[in-house]
Amino acid sequence: MKARKRSRWKKLLWLPVWLAAFSVLQVLALRWIDPPTSSFMLIRQVDAWRAGEEGFALRQQWRDLEAISPHLPISVVAAEDQKFPQHHGFDLDAMRAAHAGNARGGRIRGASTITQQVAKNLFLWSGGGYVRKGIEAWYTLLIELLWPKQRILEVYVNIAEFGDGVYGAEAAAQAFFRKPASALTAAEAARLAAVLPAPRRWSAANPGPYVQRRAAWIQRQVRQLGGPAYLEGSS
Repeated sequence: MKARKRSRWKKLLWLPVWLAAFSVLQVLALRWIDPPTSSFMLIRQVDAWRAGEEGFALRQQWRDLEAISPHLPISVVAAEDQKFPQHHGFDLDAMRAAHAGNARGGRIRGASTITQQVAKNLFLWSGGGYVRKGIEAWYTLLIELLWPKQRILEVYVNIAEFGDGVYGAEAAAQAFFRKPASALTAAEAARLAAVLPAPRRWSAANPGPYVQRRAAWIQRQVRQLGGPAYLEGSS
């Protein structure tokens, strides 16, 4: 009986090792294999089924980074994570600033980098909690270690939600501007980047005052960063 219990405990102790090994292989494979879907897409589809949204259909078409207008990657970097080429998955300065602002009782701020958003959208679920945050941090480290920066950006602009059920640059360009992602202008790319914090609340196709102001700010930030050339040194 005791021997059986010890064997069971040994198996349990090995479980984290096997899970860690699986996650490493998972992330390594996706360096070259384009993910056909993401955790967030699957969750949204299940939510639609449960809510009885009969007309709901996910829209997403993968496009390599070379087939996407260079205005979009620099726009999302300008909007979401301006230190993306320099950091290693975590923007510590932004995290400290967010923590200080939230501690003062101001508007709740986040400090997620693009890499963290890829980890969350691709593998996890929304919400807080130490367990989810810990898994997100682990995947973020793996992605930064095993993928080049250009691959991180490529996956991000293909799985980010730009509207309800509209994921990735190609689906967004077709849905909102009736053109391929390769033909997006700087202004259109800025509008897509502007809705990323709340793509089901704001519209890139019919931008209200907030989206217009934010898109104009993003375009100014893109110019200050030096345009698409800012990302050319990312490896």
